[in-house]
Amino acid sequence: MLYRRELTLKQKESTISDYSTNYLAEAAGQIRREVPDVLPTANTDILFLMYAVLMFAKGEHVTREDVHNAWTAWMVARGKDRPSMVPFDRLSPETQAEDQPFVDAIVTVARRYARGERPTA
Repeated sequence: MLYRRELTLKQKESTISDYSTNYLAEAAGQIRREVPDVLPTANTDILFLMYAVLMFAKGEHVTREDVHNAWTAWMVARGKDRPSMVPFDRLSPETQAEDQPFVDAIVTVARRYARGERPTA
């Protein structure tokens, strides 16, 4: 059984589970701290873990479509349904642009990793 302690992030109100300073939780926390105050009001821990997976998988090449797909999967997992839960290319340019702050945050943290900088929790 995994023993979990909660890591409270100073700049954001929600918490992210930290399994013995798990590398995904560390990256998720770093990404969250890079996002301007445009977060959904729901608990976004799983969403940011998904963004961390995107960062490790795609690095600086992550796209708004990738972010949108992760958000859509998170919404589905939460049992939610929204008009914007459609393929990315069917979204308006304005709605597509809403994913850019998350792309920027993921790319910022990916560049730190590429430089060999270990993120601070």
